[in-house]
Amino acid sequence: MVGHSPHRSLRTDPGQASPPGEAERVAKALARAGVASRREVERLIEAGRVALNGQILTTPAVKVGPDDILTVDGAVVNAAEPTRLFRYHKPAGLVTTHRDPKGRATVFEALPPGLPRVISVGRLDLSSEGLLLLTNDGGLARALELPSSGWVRRYRARARGRIDQARLDKLKDGITVEGVRYGAIEATLDKAKEGPTGANLWITLTLAEGKNREVRRVLEALGLAVNRLIRLAYGPFALGTLAPGAVEEVGPRVIREQLGQVIAPRNMPTGDRARFKPPAPAAPNRRGPTSKSARPSGADPAPAAPERKVYKAGWAKPKAKIKPASRPKTPKSRRAP
Repeated sequence: MVGHSPHRSLRTDPGQASPPGEAERVAKALARAGVASRREVERLIEAGRVALNGQILTTPAVKVGPDDILTVDGAVVNAAEPTRLFRYHKPAGLVTTHRDPKGRATVFEALPPGLPRVISVGRLDLSSEGLLLLTNDGGLARALELPSSGWVRRYRARARGRIDQARLDKLKDGITVEGVRYGAIEATLDKAKEGPTGANLWITLTLAEGKNREVRRVLEALGLAVNRLIRLAYGPFALGTLAPGAVEEVGPRVIREQLGQVIAPRNMPTGDRARFKPPAPAAPNRRGPTSKSARPSGADPAPAAPERKVYKAGWAKPKAKIKPASRPKTPKSRRAP
């Protein structure tokens, strides 16, 4: 493993790191390896955490070849693996980032074991929930985030306030909120329940841009207070019946069919079966804890067993069967023929 050298930095000649025709930008190489997105890689370089052949990088304008050794925080970055994609049902209360300076729980800390290093395709804010795509290919993540990909995002929002379908239809022409222009949004009023202080609304929205907090800001501009937001679909991938916190891998065949135009040929997965198997849910303990050591510390004591009802002695004994009185036997000589 090649460590960092605080006294040396690589020159900025784009072609010196590897032979011509085989090199690629360092940000692209790290993104393809699933380390981070290209923008995040540039931040890592600015922080002095990326080194090439033992020399700390000071600029992303460097190319990397197949024989170069690239490290992040002193750890060697392996060559990019075939592209993998996962559907994740993000619960509310998790931040979509690898490290949160405020110490809040993150999506990547909550993922089940057995996954490769992945990054998210776009983000969902802290209080939002629903479908979040994860991939080990940073180039794919970047391609799917761009509005030019044409992939629509579908959300379902629960809001407080009053609105009618006619006002929602005006969102098809776009809207400007605090100087930010948002593109066409298709919104449908699904359900409204009137109350003394307003109405509880359910609205389904379809949009193609996916700017930061776009749904919340647009609905707030219409006088609605969003109190729940669920992403139902991202492009051809839907949330479906995926349980909160669960992860499911997209099969290689689906990746080739749906994403073949935006994945580099050398990263194209082969085969037909997904490699990731979700962990089996823990079986419930039907018998419950049998001793103090079996209960977690601080837990309430196990409830006492109910007292058994006392019955009179012999209540469960079967009653003696009464045999019918036997007839006196008649001699054979007196019997009728």
